[in-house]
This record gives sequence, structure tokens and C-alpha cells, in this order.
Amino acid sequence: MTMNEQLTKFRHLNNPIRQQIPIGPNDCFTFFSAVKKESDFPLHCHDDYELSLILDAKGAKRIVGNHVYIIDNVDLVLLGPNVSHTWQTHECKSLITEITIQWPKDLFDDKLLSRAQLCFLRKMLEMSLRGIAYSKDTIQNILPRIHLLNKKSGIDSLLDLISILHDLSVSRNMVTLSDESVLNRTKLKVSSRRLDKAFEFMNNNYNKHITLKDVSTQANMTEESFSRFIRKRSGKTFINSLNEIRIAHASRMLVDTTHFIREISFLCGFNNIANFNRSFKKKKGCTPKEYRMNFLEKVTVLYN
Repeated sequence: MTMNEQLTKFRHLNNPIRQQIPIGPNDCFTFFSAVKKESDFPLHCHDDYELSLILDAKGAKRIVGNHVYIIDNVDLVLLGPNVSHTWQTHECKSLITEITIQWPKDLFDDKLLSRAQLCFLRKMLEMSLRGIAYSKDTIQNILPRIHLLNKKSGIDSLLDLISILHDLSVSRNMVTLSDESVLNRTKLKVSSRRLDKAFEFMNNNYNKHITLKDVSTQANMTEESFSRFIRKRSGKTFINSLNEIRIAHASRMLVDTTHFIREISFLCGFNNIANFNRSFKKKKGCTPKEYRMNFLEKVTVLYN
């Protein structure tokens, strides 16, 4: 029996139940954490988004839509509204830690997500309608911040959640799971497609020398037209937009690697360390060295 045939049989016996998510009417999101001997919650779905982190669960079975997979020690999945899902103990022999973050589907409305700076987040949320799994490297990098999220409150917790989701949206090697999309996709406007293509090109080539001509070609526009276009749509110049992408990648390298700061600046496409330090401080409010030290202090507090 193939994997899909097994799932079809499973669904016949276990139709997804609809789970009511206890998100308060005035809350932006909710955070659950539990340690279980067994993962036995039935196949279910709900109207809201969910980011699920599963730890110490080697041998457990993950079911998302029509996709079935035996997971390794850690698993991180983003689920869109109405995607059926469950994790089953299966062959797992250890205590399983489950961390679940859920937020209402209207937390980020269409008008907000249409902004250029959120193009990657919008794409990721669209992909989540099939379920998204992230690589081990991404999980390892994001894990301390997910743990710290439960220690924050108020606007700080929301800003941290948005930051986590943004970094997930630009991470590499994410894969969609189910080949069944629960919602019809809305066709993007031509202008949005052009901007998305330009930002995708910059994100994929941030470590290289990129010119305005390179990016405007991706958008099928002249340099002058694209320069006006990106400023009108994003409120930023081409150079500012490119630097934001480079700084986002540099921020991850500062906390994910032990590379020297000078090395990180060149790996992220900055032509000199002074320009990198100046651009980084303008965006983050601190130097790259301070950013790395602040993160290490947070991790030390978390694990002590």
C-alpha cells in the first residue's frame, strides 16, 4: 500500500475534526507548550495559522493534508487555515515536547501584506495552505527565539513573532508538504508580480554585486521606471531595499555562525566594513558586535 493509499484509509476512519482555538478576542496570538508521553490528538483543522515545533520526537508520524512523513528529532511546520494535520507517536520512544503558536488569519490583512517589505511573508503564508516544513539548520537557528517568545509580553512579543516569521519567510530549503491546497489562490496583479520577482532576485543574490540594471531587468522595466516604481511601492530606494535584505541575512549570520564580522560583511555583499557597520546600525540601532553580544546574553539567560 502506497503512502497516499495509507492516508486515504486513515482519513476514511478519522475524518478531521474542527478544533476551536482559544485565542482571546483582544490577543494577537497564543503560545502553548507541553511535554507528552504520547502524541494522540486526532487529525484536525482550524481557521487560523499555526506554527508547530516538535522536539525529541524521532520516529513520530506527521500528517499534513495528504502528506505523511516519519520525522526526525525536531520538526517545525507552518500550517495555513483549514489544513488538516496531526502528529502521532508511531515509533517514538521518548517524551515529546510540543510548542504551538497560533494566530488569527486576519492578523495580517491583505492591504498590509501587499506592501513590498512583506512580499516574502505573503508568499510564505500562501505556501502554508499546503503546509511548510523547514530544514534542520533553520530550526536550530530559530529555536532559541521561539523559546524566548513565551517570556515576552505586549508589543515586544508581537514584534518578536513578526521577526521570527520574516526570517522563516526568507530561509532556504523550506518545502511544501501536501499537494492539496485548501483555498484557491488569488492571482497577483502585474505590478506585484514584478516587485516580487525583483525582491526574490535580490534575496537570492544578496551576496553578489547587484546593479539597478540587474534588478530592473528581472522586473522587465527600464532602470528609470523601476527606480520610480520601487520607491513608490515600497517607500524606499533600490539601494535601501537591497541593503535591508543584506542586513537581514547578516543578522542571521551574526547569531548562527562564529564568522568574524568583517567576513560576514563581505559574505552579505557589502564592499567595505565601514559601510556595513554604518548601514547595520542605522537599521538595527546597534553595531553588529553589539547585536551578536545581545543575542548571546539572551541565550545564556534562556539556558541557565
